[in-house]
Order: sequence, then C-alpha cells, then structure tokens
Amino acid sequence: MWKKVLILAGVIGVVALVAKKVKESNDERALWHEATTAPDLR
Repeated sequence: MWKKVLILAGVIGVVALVAKKVKESNDERALWHEATTAPDLR
C-alpha cells in the first residue's frame, strides 16, 4: 500500500516539475515575442 502511495507521489512530483518548466518556457517565449515585435511608441 505505502509503496503505491510513494510511487504516485513521485509521479505527481515529476509531472509538476515538467509542467513548471513548460510554463516557464512558454512565458519566456511570449516575453521575447513581445519584446522583439512590439513597435516602439515613445
């Protein structure tokens, strides 16, 4: 029983880390897109 709980917790932890990395990558890509395509309106 405890072995299954520990494996499930490990899988959830890995999924959370991967999701965080993907979100950070998407956020950075969006920031670069905004920085390089937005017109300078000063």
